[in-house]
Formats: sequence, C-alpha cells, structure tokens
Amino acid sequence: MKGTNLGEFEELLLLVVLILQEEAYMLRIKDEIKKQVNRSISMGALHTTLARLEKKEFLTSELAGATKERGGRRKRVYELTADGKVALNEVKEMRANLWNQVPSFDLKISHA
Repeated sequence: MKGTNLGEFEELLLLVVLILQEEAYMLRIKDEIKKQVNRSISMGALHTTLARLEKKEFLTSELAGATKERGGRRKRVYELTADGKVALNEVKEMRANLWNQVPSFDLKISHA
C-alpha cells in the first residue's frame, strides 16, 4: 500500500463512497456531501480528488451501464479498495486516540 496519509477532504470522500456503495458516482457523491456536511464542492475538485484517491489505490472505479435518464451516457461508479478501508480505519483510530486524550474541561467555551 502507498502511504496512508489522508487529507480531510479525501477522508470525507472515502466515507461518502463507503456510505453510498453502488450509488457512489460523481453527482450522487457531490449531493451527499452537501446533504451530510453542508459543504458545496465543484465537480472539478471532486474529479481531481477521486482521481488522486484512485492513484493512491484507495479507490477503484468502473463504468456502469448506460441509462435513459442519463441520455444513454454511462456513469463512473467508485468503490473502496482494501487499502482504502485500512487507511480509513487508521485515521479513525488516530482521531479517536487524540480525542480520548483531551480533558473534557478544555472543550468548554466561555463567552465572558
């Protein structure tokens, strides 16, 4: 596996692809990010990041069959690889470990 370093947006995309499963194609991913985290992203940023995650071997993609709804065009569907799942688990464990070390009183915000 190439490095497991993930940026925040890469982590977000991997999680959304995992959630969407066989429905993980560009427009649906974009809509799900808007729905889940209220974050608008450009198709260009999405395409670039998905391509980078494929290059890191965290994702694979294939073209699905053409549909009438898409005017006969095919859509590219993304899927996490085993390496992608390992990378997500490592990030989750690292974040949990760090959060578990934060004293609860340090998270209180005073509005004085």
